[in-house]
Amino acid sequence: MKAKLMLATALAALFPALAACSIPGAAANTPTQASAEQAPTPKTAPTALAPNLPDFSALAAQAGPSVVNISVTKTVPAVGQAMPFDENSPFFEFFKHFEIPMPQQTPSQGVGSGFIVSSDGHILTNAHVVKGASEVNVKLTDRREFAAKVVGTDPRTDVALLKIDAKNLPTVRIGDPSKVKVGQWVVAMGSPFGFENSVTAGIVSAKSRTLPDDSYVPFIQTDVAINPGNSGGPLFNLEGEVVGINSQIYSRTGGYMGLSFAIPINVAMQVQDQLLQFGKVTHGRLGVTIQQVNQSLAESFGLEKPQGALVSSVDEDGPAGRAGIKTGDIILGLNGKAVDKSSELPAMVSGMKPGQIASLRLWRDGAERKLNVTLSAAPTQQVASAETPSGNNSGRLGLVVRPLTSGERDQLHTKGGLVVEESGGKAAKAGVQPGDVILALNHEPVKSVSQLRRLLDKSGKHVALLVQRNEAKIYVPVDLG
Repeated sequence: MKAKLMLATALAALFPALAACSIPGAAANTPTQASAEQAPTPKTAPTALAPNLPDFSALAAQAGPSVVNISVTKTVPAVGQAMPFDENSPFFEFFKHFEIPMPQQTPSQGVGSGFIVSSDGHILTNAHVVKGASEVNVKLTDRREFAAKVVGTDPRTDVALLKIDAKNLPTVRIGDPSKVKVGQWVVAMGSPFGFENSVTAGIVSAKSRTLPDDSYVPFIQTDVAINPGNSGGPLFNLEGEVVGINSQIYSRTGGYMGLSFAIPINVAMQVQDQLLQFGKVTHGRLGVTIQQVNQSLAESFGLEKPQGALVSSVDEDGPAGRAGIKTGDIILGLNGKAVDKSSELPAMVSGMKPGQIASLRLWRDGAERKLNVTLSAAPTQQVASAETPSGNNSGRLGLVVRPLTSGERDQLHTKGGLVVEESGGKAAKAGVQPGDVILALNHEPVKSVSQLRRLLDKSGKHVALLVQRNEAKIYVPVDLG
C-alpha cells in the first residue's frame, strides 16, 4: 500500500513536467492551434494578365462625339455603251431602231472621316476625301446630319476645311506633334469601310517620313489599323489630344498592312488659319533641290556627322539663287532650328509665307556661314524636292570622260562639265553611267579632265560628285577606299 502511494505521488509529479514538453506532432492537438487550423486561408488576388497595357475607353468616350462621318457624292463619267446589245446579238436589229439615251455622268458615293475643331461647326478632313464632290454630308455621333460647305482645300498638304450650320458642338483638343515620341501609344477614330466611330490603337513607328508623292509633309508613321474610310479622321495621343490627321496607308492589297501615315496637326492648323483668313493657302519657296546627307557625303564635305540638307541644284532665278546659295551647300538650320534630316527642310519652308525672310545656317568650304533668303510663293507642283542619287567619277574613279562640246554646254546651260563615256570601278559601283555629266567634285566645279585629276589627287577616301543625268542633278558619294 505504501509502495502504491509512493508510485502515485511520483506519477503526479511527473505528468505536469510532461505536459510542458514540446512533443513532435502534438501541436495540432492544442486548442489554440486547432482553431487556427480551422480558420479559412485568405485568398490571393488574381494577377492582372497585362497590367501595363493602356485602357482607351475613357479617351474614346470623351473624344468620340467630336469625330464625324463624312459622305460625299461625286459625278464620274459613265461607263458603258448606248446600245445594251452588241451587233452580234439577235436583239441588235430590233433595238437599233430605238433611241436609248446613255447618261454622260453617273453619281458615285464615297465615305471618309473628320473631326470638329470649333463649336460653331468647322471640321478638318483630307482634301482627297472631298475632291470633286458635288455634295458633302456630315453625320454626328448623335445621328444628326448636316449638309457641309467646303471652305477650302490644300492639295499640297491634303487638308480640307468644312463648315456645317450648327452650334455648341463638342470639339477636339489640339496637341503638339513635336512632343510625340517613337514607341508611344496613339489612337485613331474614324469610319473604316463606313463603320462609323471605330477605334483602333497602335504605336508611333517613325516621325518626319517623306513619301514619294509628297516631298515635304513630315508624316507621322504608325502601325495603327487604318483602312479606306479612316481618311481625314484624328490621331490622338493618350491625353486625348489630336496630334495628326490620318491620311495614307501603304498597302499592296488596298487594306491595312501595318504602315499608316498621319499629317501632323500643326501643319493642318496652319492650313485652317490661312483658309479662314485669306480663303486660300500659300507656301514659301526656297528654289532648291535637296538630298539627304549620308556618312560618305558627310566625310566628303568635311562634316563631323551626317546632318542637314545637301543642295544638289539651285534655281538661279529663284530666292536661293538670288541670295547666293550654291550647289554643294549643306543647309544645317533655318530660323534658329536645326535641320537634321533633309526631309525636315521642305516642311519648314512650306510653313512660311511668301515674302518672309528665312535665316539659313549653311556649311560651305568646311565652315559654317549664315545667309538670309526672302522666300517667294511656291508654284503649284513643289516647294523643294528630294531626289534619289544616280552616279559619277574619274582617274581613281574608274571613268573615261571627255569635255563637253560647245553645243552640249549650251544645251545643258553650263560652262564646264565632263561627259562619262565609259564607267567602271568605284564610280560604276556608286552608280555612275555612260552619258552622265560630271559638273563638280564636292563644291568645286569641274571644267577639264586635268582639273578633275588634280582634285582627286588632293581628295581623301570619300568624294561627292555632282552629276547631271537628263534634267536631274544630284550629288553621288563615291568611296575611293
